Amino acid sequence: MPRVAGIDPGTVSFDLCILQDGEPVVEEVFETGSLSRDSAPLLGALARHGPYDLVYGPSGYGLPLVAAADVGDRELAEMVLVRPDEARAETGIGGMRSLLRALANSGLPVVFGPGVIHLPTVPRHRKYNRIDLGTADKVCAAACAIVDQSARRGIRAHQTAMVMLELGGGFTAALAIDGGQIVDGMGGSSGPLGLRAAGALDGELAYLLGPALGKNTLYSGGALDPAGRLEVTDLEALWSDPKNAEGWTALLEAATKAVRALAVSVLRPYEIIVSGRLARLTGIIDALSGALGDIAPVLALVPGRASSAARGGALLADGLLGGPNAPLADALCVRKASGSALDYLRVAGAESISLG
Repeated sequence: MPRVAGIDPGTVSFDLCILQDGEPVVEEVFETGSLSRDSAPLLGALARHGPYDLVYGPSGYGLPLVAAADVGDRELAEMVLVRPDEARAETGIGGMRSLLRALANSGLPVVFGPGVIHLPTVPRHRKYNRIDLGTADKVCAAACAIVDQSARRGIRAHQTAMVMLELGGGFTAALAIDGGQIVDGMGGSSGPLGLRAAGALDGELAYLLGPALGKNTLYSGGALDPAGRLEVTDLEALWSDPKNAEGWTALLEAATKAVRALAVSVLRPYEIIVSGRLARLTGIIDALSGALGDIAPVLALVPGRASSAARGGALLADGLLGGPNAPLADALCVRKASGSALDYLRVAGAESISLG
C-alpha cells in the first residue's frame, strides 16, 4: 500500500502530512518565514520520513498535474505568477520559487497539482477574467473536506456537496463543491477580505496604485492587519481583543457574502465546511452558524496538527496511486486538469502579460 505526503504552503506555516495505507503517520508544521530563508528543514523532514511512492507538492497557482522531472522555468513561473520586474524580490510567500525548485530537484517523486481554474469541472464561463479561483492548496483542502463529509455521512465521494470556506492566516477563499467536484470558487486574491490580505481589489484602486501595485500588495490590507505583518499565534487573544471587533465584523461579513454567492452554484449543500487556521476558533464557527444556518449547518474541519490542505494533498497522492482514496482523485478530476491560469483573460492589455 502506498506511502505518500502532502505539503501545504501557507502564509503563516508550511504543513506536512504523511499517510501510510491511507492513514496519517506523520504531521509536522514549519514556520513560513524560516523556510523562505532556508528550505532544508522541510526537505530534511521529507528525507527522514521517506521513502515515498508520491509527494503532492506545494503548487502555488497550480499546474495540470506535472511531475517534478518535467518542471522547467515556465512551469515555475506559472506556479508563482510574478512579473519580470519583481522576479528577484521576496514577494508573496518569500522564497517560494527556490523551494519549488529545490523540491523539483530533490529526487523525490514529487508531482505539482492543479488550481481550481485548471479543473474541467468548473464551467468555462465562470473562469472569465479570473486567475485565482482557488490555488492548488485549496483544491487539496477540498479533497480533505470531501473525504471527511463522505466518512461522516456514509456517502461516496461523488455524492458530497458543500460550500467550503477557507479562513487562513492571511487569505479567505471559498469553493462550491457539488457531486464531489469543485464547480466554482473565489480565490484568496480575488475573493473575500482576509485576516491579513485584502482579497479582491477594487479595479479603480488597482488602476490608481499603478506602479505601486506589487505582489506584496495582495498580502496586505487585511481585516485585522492592513500592513500584512500580524503575528498569527494567539488566535483567542486576537478574537477577544475589543480593538479587533470591527475587523472581525468585516471578515465575517465578507465570508458570509462569499458563501451566499456560491450557494448559486451548489443548490443543496449538505454543510458549510470551515477550514483553515481560523476554523479552530469556536467563536468564528458560532458566528457563521448564526449568519448562514438557513443555508446549511456550519462545521469546522480541523483534521489534526497539520492543515486540511496538507492532509488533502496526501489523500490526493494516495488516490492517484490507486490507494484507498482513488475515488476521491477520480471525483475531483485532477488527472483531467489542463491549461494555464492565464487562459481565460479577456480584458484589454492581457496579451502583454509576461512572467519573470
